Amino acid sequence: MQLVDKVIEIGANYIVGVKNVTANEPFFQGHFPQEPVMPGVLQIEAMAQTGGLLVLNSVGEPERYSTYFLKIDGVKFRQKVVPGDTLIFHVELLAPVRRGVSTMKGYVFIGEKVVCEAEFMAQIVKNK
Repeated sequence: MQLVDKVIEIGANYIVGVKNVTANEPFFQGHFPQEPVMPGVLQIEAMAQTGGLLVLNSVGEPERYSTYFLKIDGVKFRQKVVPGDTLIFHVELLAPVRRGVSTMKGYVFIGEKVVCEAEFMAQIVKNK
């Protein structure tokens, strides 16, 4: 399940990605039928996918690796995400990747407003 539509900027220790939220998203069918809201866990997943693209950009042959959550901290949801919203993900490394483990801080924006934020740790693992 890919939740990042495109990467618009990438640096050595940060990345900016975009997700256009449409009414056709399958999760809106049951969350909630009369008032669709993007689940918070999927906002965090999309932010983590963006961070995963950042850390995989630092390894050779990134298609041979995956990233996995180890820890999520300080999650805050500040506003509903609904169909028609465009999410901008800003994720930065908090420290250099060490032994395949990265720590990141991410924000989700709609326009200039922060709608979600979290700190997370992920592990880079070579696929079998």
